[in-house]
Amino acid sequence: MNWERIEGNWKQLKGRIREQWGKLTDDDLDMIDGRREQLSGRIQERYGIARDEAERQLERWRNGVRDSSFRP
Repeated sequence: MNWERIEGNWKQLKGRIREQWGKLTDDDLDMIDGRREQLSGRIQERYGIARDEAERQLERWRNGVRDSSFRP
């Protein structure tokens, strides 16, 4: 799924994001509002990981969200 589609369906995908990164709060997700860089930064902050690791995790997650399995 491309990031533009993730941004457009942010409210529906927040649950999946919380499943992957449970330390993110609803307030975090509301502030991120679909912006990839904001999400990456918040993952770094909450999990104490480097930027490149947060980006790798985010890319793996994005690749796992299949258009065919996503039904808003």
